Amino acid sequence: MGDSKEAGAEAPPIGATAREGLSLLSQGETEEPSAQGSALFLGGNEVKSRAVVKYSSAPPRTAFARLEEKTDLKLPPANWLRESAKLGPAGTTILGNSKKSKPFSSFGMAYDFIDSVGNDVDVVSDSENIKKLLKIPYSKSHVSMAVHRIGRTLLLDELDIQELFMRSSQTGDWTWLKEFYQRLIDQKWQRKKKSKEHWYQKAILSKFLYYSINGDGAAQPVPSAAEQQESSSSDQTNDSDGASWPAPFEMPSSVSEDPSASSQGLKNDFVRNILWTFEDIHMLVGSNMPIFGGGRYPAVSLRLRDNNKPINVLTGIDYWLDNLICNVPELVMCFHVNGIVQKYEMIKTEEIPNLENSNFSTKVIKDIAQNILSFLKSNCTKEGHTYWLFKASGSDIVKLYDLTTLCEETEDKYQNPFTMPVAILLYKVACNMMMKKNQNKKHYGTVRTLLLNCVKLLDKSRHPQIIASANYMLSELFQLVEPKKEESSESPLNENSDESYSEEEEEMPDSDENGSYSTSSDPSDDNKAVAIIKSVGELSVPEKYKSIHQIRPSCAFPVCHDTEERCRLVLSYVLEGLKSVDSSIKKESDLPAADPNTPIPLKYEDESTRGGPEGLEKQMALFLDKMGSLQKGNYSSQSGMIPGSWQHKMKLQLILKSSKAYYVLSDAAMSLQKYGRALRYIKLALQSHDTYCCLCTNMLSEVLLFLSQYLTLCGDIQLMLAQNANNRAAHLEEFNYQTKEDQEILHSLHRESSCQGFAWATDLSTDLESQLSVSCKCYEAANEILQFNDLKSQNPEHYVQVLKRMGNIRNEIGVFYMNQAAALQSERAVSKSVSTAEQQLWKKSFSCFEKGIHNFESIDDATNAALLLCNTGRLMRICAQAHCGAAEDFKREFSPEEGLYYNKAVDYYLKALRSLGTRDIHPAVWDSVNWELSTTYFTMATLQQDYAPLSRKAQEQIEKEVSEAMMKSLKYCDVDSVSARQPLCQYRAATIHHRLASMYHSCLRNQVGDEHLRKQHRMLADLHYSKAVKLFQLLKDAPCELLRVQLERVAFAEFQMTSQNSNVGKLKTLSGALDIMVRTKHAFQLIRKELLEEFDQPKSEETPPAAESPPGLNREEVLKLLSIFESRLSFLLLQSVKLLSSTKKKTSSNLEEDVVLKTNKQIYSQLLRATANKNASLLERLDLLLHLLEQLAHGAAGGAVQ
Repeated sequence: MGDSKEAGAEAPPIGATAREGLSLLSQGETEEPSAQGSALFLGGNEVKSRAVVKYSSAPPRTAFARLEEKTDLKLPPANWLRESAKLGPAGTTILGNSKKSKPFSSFGMAYDFIDSVGNDVDVVSDSENIKKLLKIPYSKSHVSMAVHRIGRTLLLDELDIQELFMRSSQTGDWTWLKEFYQRLIDQKWQRKKKSKEHWYQKAILSKFLYYSINGDGAAQPVPSAAEQQESSSSDQTNDSDGASWPAPFEMPSSVSEDPSASSQGLKNDFVRNILWTFEDIHMLVGSNMPIFGGGRYPAVSLRLRDNNKPINVLTGIDYWLDNLICNVPELVMCFHVNGIVQKYEMIKTEEIPNLENSNFSTKVIKDIAQNILSFLKSNCTKEGHTYWLFKASGSDIVKLYDLTTLCEETEDKYQNPFTMPVAILLYKVACNMMMKKNQNKKHYGTVRTLLLNCVKLLDKSRHPQIIASANYMLSELFQLVEPKKEESSESPLNENSDESYSEEEEEMPDSDENGSYSTSSDPSDDNKAVAIIKSVGELSVPEKYKSIHQIRPSCAFPVCHDTEERCRLVLSYVLEGLKSVDSSIKKESDLPAADPNTPIPLKYEDESTRGGPEGLEKQMALFLDKMGSLQKGNYSSQSGMIPGSWQHKMKLQLILKSSKAYYVLSDAAMSLQKYGRALRYIKLALQSHDTYCCLCTNMLSEVLLFLSQYLTLCGDIQLMLAQNANNRAAHLEEFNYQTKEDQEILHSLHRESSCQGFAWATDLSTDLESQLSVSCKCYEAANEILQFNDLKSQNPEHYVQVLKRMGNIRNEIGVFYMNQAAALQSERAVSKSVSTAEQQLWKKSFSCFEKGIHNFESIDDATNAALLLCNTGRLMRICAQAHCGAAEDFKREFSPEEGLYYNKAVDYYLKALRSLGTRDIHPAVWDSVNWELSTTYFTMATLQQDYAPLSRKAQEQIEKEVSEAMMKSLKYCDVDSVSARQPLCQYRAATIHHRLASMYHSCLRNQVGDEHLRKQHRMLADLHYSKAVKLFQLLKDAPCELLRVQLERVAFAEFQMTSQNSNVGKLKTLSGALDIMVRTKHAFQLIRKELLEEFDQPKSEETPPAAESPPGLNREEVLKLLSIFESRLSFLLLQSVKLLSSTKKKTSSNLEEDVVLKTNKQIYSQLLRATANKNASLLERLDLLLHLLEQLAHGAAGGAVQ
C-alpha cells in the first residue's frame, strides 16, 4: 500500500481528520469544527466552502489498496458483497452502493437535526440532488424534485416520475399527477428502461471498491436477498425502491396514535450528515461517498474512470462538489480500459475545475447556486405545500408547480404522499422551538404559523393526536395575563395576520427582473406553473434571481387588543383540541348524542330546599372530602378514556388550559365591574377544574393552587354581587348568556364529569345572606386547599390574601347580622324582653367578628383586626341598647345588663387601640376607635345620669361613676387635632363639661351639711360651666346650647345669691350674673344670623322656607330660651335696682353706683315694655335684646370708668 506515488498527497484542511475520524456520533449530536472551516483557492477565484460533520456512521477510515496494473475488474473479488468487520453494519452502502436515495431522505435528516430546520439552514437535501441542481445549465438530463418549505428552510427530494407512475399503474395513486403530466408535459409518456451499459458500469464500480479495501477480516456471506437485490439486472431494483414510497396514509395504526412514530420509514439513511456552507448558503447535506485515508492520506475520494472516455464538465463538477461537501482535499483516479486497471492519478480538489476537457468556473457554480436558491425561496412561499421543480430532458425551461394546489382540485386532497411527512415536520419544528427554554417570544409568530399549517394539512379524523397537540401548543403561545411593557417593547409584534405572508405579499412581483419567469409573454408557457425559468442559461448570470423575499425573517403574530380577545383565541384552540381528543375515543357510541348548539340543562335545586347556609355546609364537607380523595388519586371518567393514554394526557392539559383562560376572563370582567359575566366565567373555570379533578390520577400542587385562586376570585365576585344588588337584573342576564364556543367546551367536559362539584359556589342567588355565605365558603375552601401539600408556606402571598378576604367577608357577614338585629330592635314594640331571634343574630354576628379577628391577627394585620374589634364593640353597644328598660321614663333605670355590655364594648375598643399600638400605624382608624370609645363612655355616663339606678346604688356612688365615665370620655375625645371630626369632638367635650357642671350644680342644690364638699362642688360646677362656654363659643352651629349653659350659670349665681346675707356680696354676685348675661350676646348674634339666612333664602331660591330652614336652628327652643332669658334678665335687673336703691339710702352717694342704677332702671323699663308687646317678631325681640345687652355692657363700663 505504501507506494512512493502516494507520498505527494497533501494533508486535508485543518480539522478534517478529526471530524472524519469519528466512528459513530449519537444521532442529532452536533460536532463543532475545530477550526473555522476551509477556504479553497480555485483558479485564482476564491469560493468559500466550509463543511462540518454533524453525524457519521462510517467506521474508522482505512487506506485504500492500490490495485496492480492489469487487474481485471470484471472478475468479482473474494470479498464482494460481503460485510467486513472494519466496514461495520453500514455494509455496502458506504462503498458506493448506488441504491437510490429515498424520496423522503431530506425529512429523515430534518427529523434528526430539528434544531437546524426553520432557522439556520437554507436547504436540507441529499448531496446528489444538490449536485443535480447545480449542473442544470450544463446538463440536458431531466430534473424532477419535490420542494417543501419549513420556516426559512427548503427541503429538496428527488421526485422520480417514472417510479411514481409505475406505482400509479399498480395502485391508482397519483393518477391526478400522471394525467397532469401527460396533458402538459409528455403526452406519450412511457417508462424508460436503463441500458445494459448502466448496469455494467455499476457492477464494475462496486467490484473496484471491494478490491480497494484491505480484506483482512473474515468475510461473511451477505444474505441472499441482498445479493439478489444487488445483482439483479433490471426491474427488481426498481420494485424494491418503489417500496420506499408510502401510499397516502398507508401507515401503521401506531402512527396516528403517536406523533413520534410518524417518522417511521423516514429514516436518515446517509452515512454522514454534513452542515455545508457554500458562500452564504447553509445546507444540511446527506452523503454516502466512500472516503479513504490512513497513513499520509488522511482523506481522499476514490474514482474509477474509463480511459477511453475523457472527463467531461458534468463529471468534473460532480467530483469537485463531492469533495467540497465532504471536505476531502484530494481525489485518487483509477483509469481502466474495458475493466483492466491501467494507472492511478492524484488530483487536488482545487485543481479539478481546471482539468482538461472539464474546465468550469467555480464562480459560475456559486452564481447558479445563489440563483436557484433565490428562485425557490421567492416562489415556494406557502408552508406545507409540495412544490415540484421540473425540467424535461433536453429542455432549457425549468418549471415550478404547486402540487398541493393541483391535488386540492382533485377529489381527495390527501392523495399527496408528502402531506403527512411535511405535517409531522412542521409539528416537530414547532415543538422544538417551543421546548427551548431560552426561546425568545419573537419566534412565537413562526411557531404559530408552523402549527396552523400543520393542522391545515392533516385530516382531522385520521390524525386526532397531532391536531389536538398542535392546538394545545397554539393555545400555549398566548400569554393569558397581559405581558409587561418592557417585554413587549423588546420584541414588538407585527400586524395582526394569520399567516406569515399575506395574500398580497405572495402575489407581489419579486424584483424588476421578474419578467424572466412571468407566465404571460410566451404562448408555450404553462399557466399551471407557479414560476418558470425560460432558459437555464439565465442561472449563470450573477444575481439574476436575487430574491427580495427572505423566507419569513419575522413572522406575524396576531396582536390581541385586550385580555378577552386573547383568552377567546386560546379557548378556540382548546376547543379544537378537545374535539380531536373526543373524536378519537372509541366509546363515543355509548354516550347520549348531544347537540353542541343547545345548552346543557343543569339541575338547579330550589333555594328553599337547599336550606341556605346550612345546605352550603354539607356541600362544603362533600367538596373537602373529594379534595382529600384526590390526594389519593381516584379516577372517574365517564367517556371511558384509559388513564395514561394520549387522549387522557392531552385532555387534561386542554381542560387545565381552558380553566386558566376562563379564570383570566373572569378576572378581567371583575375589573370592569361586570359581575354577572365574571361569575359565568369563573363557573366555567371551576367546571373545567372539576372535570380535571375527575380525570386526574395525581393532583399537582400547582393545580391545587389554581383551584384556590379560582375559589378566591369566585368569593370576590359573590361579595361584589351582594354589594351591588340594585343592578341584579343586568348581572343575571350576563350570567345566563352563553356563547356557542362555551357550550361546545362544556359539552366536551360533560363527557367526563357532571361538572357539578362547584355548583354551590357559582349559583347566582337573589338572597343577600346567601351570597355573603357563599362568598365566605369560597374563601374557606380556598384556605382549606392551601392546607394540602404545605401550599400555604410555598405561596405566602396568596395565603395572606385569602386570610384577608376571609377576615373581610366575616366582617361583612357580622355587620349584616348586626344590622338585622338593630332593625329588629327598632321594630320591637314596648315589650321588655329581648327576642330569641335578636339573640341568635347577636351570636352569629359575634361569631363572625371573632373568626375575622382571628384571621387578621394570624397574618399580623393590626389595622383590620382593630376595625373588627371596633365593630364587635358596636355590637356590644347594640346589645346594651336592647336591654334598656322599656317602661315609662320615670320608672326607667340604667340596668346591670346595660352596664355589662357597655363595659364589654369598652374592652373591645381598648383592645383595638392596643392592636394598633400608636396613632402612626393608621391615624384614621386610631381616631375612629378613640371616638367610638369616647362615645361609649359618654353614652354610659349620660344614661347613668339621666336614668340613675337609685334602687341599686347610692346617689354619691352614681355621681362618682358618672364623673369617672365623663372624664374618660373626655380623655378619648381629641379637641385639639384639626380634622373633619374636630367640631364633633368640641361639641362632645362642651356637652360633657355642661353635664358635669349641671350635675355638680344639682348636688349643690340638694346637698346639706358638709361645707367642704359643697365648696368643692361649687368650684367644680363653676370650672365645668366656664369650660363648656369656651368650647361652645368655638362652634358656630350651637348657639342654643351656649345660651342654655349661660342661663344655667345665671341660675347657679342666683342660687348662690340666696345663701348670701350681705348686700355687698349679693351685689357682687348680681353683677357677675349680669356680666354672664352680657356675654350671651355672641349666642344671640349667631341665632340672628341664622334667622336672617333663613329669611333670605326663599327670596333668592324661590323655594318653600321649610325646605331650606337650617337644620341646626329649632325655633321653639329659641323662643323658649328667649322667654327664660328675658324673665331672668328682668329679675336680675329688678334685684339690682332694689339693692342699689337700698344701699344708696343707707350710705353716702356713690357716682359709680348711680350710673349703674340709672342704666339698669332704663334697661329694665325698656325690657318691661318689650315683653308686654306680644306682637313683636322673633327677630325684633332679638334685635331689642342685643341693643339692651349693648347698653348694659356700656353702662357697666361707664360706671367702672367713673
